[in-house]
Amino acid sequence: MKKVLFVCVENSNRSQMAEAFARMFGGDRVEAASSGSRPSGRVNPKAVAAMAELGYDLTTHASKGLEAFNGQKTDVAVTMGCGDECPLVLAEKRVDWKIPDPREMTPEQFREVRDLIGQKVKELLATLE
Repeated sequence: MKKVLFVCVENSNRSQMAEAFARMFGGDRVEAASSGSRPSGRVNPKAVAAMAELGYDLTTHASKGLEAFNGQKTDVAVTMGCGDECPLVLAEKRVDWKIPDPREMTPEQFREVRDLIGQKVKELLATLE
């Protein structure tokens, strides 16, 4: 099983959706998690609504910090274009996706970012097999 960690600053939008997609598409082949360097403490209701449209319940997720992952080995650490490098996360491979922060976007724009994340997660998972 491959371990993938998605990281963003607040762990409330992009990284949460990426974790959800990895769980949806990766099944039991992937152990997906997400975290933030400065977690907001909540998952954005817009992200919850956007993922609910695809049948995923993001209300089961919580916004969490990087502390739990410091010194932990992971196969891939994916940053979402937020500039965080997460040096204490021990990753075999590091990837930075330039994903715009959808926090203040309209629902339509938010969906576009959600779908971009879903596509990038699919592409990433295909490289892990």
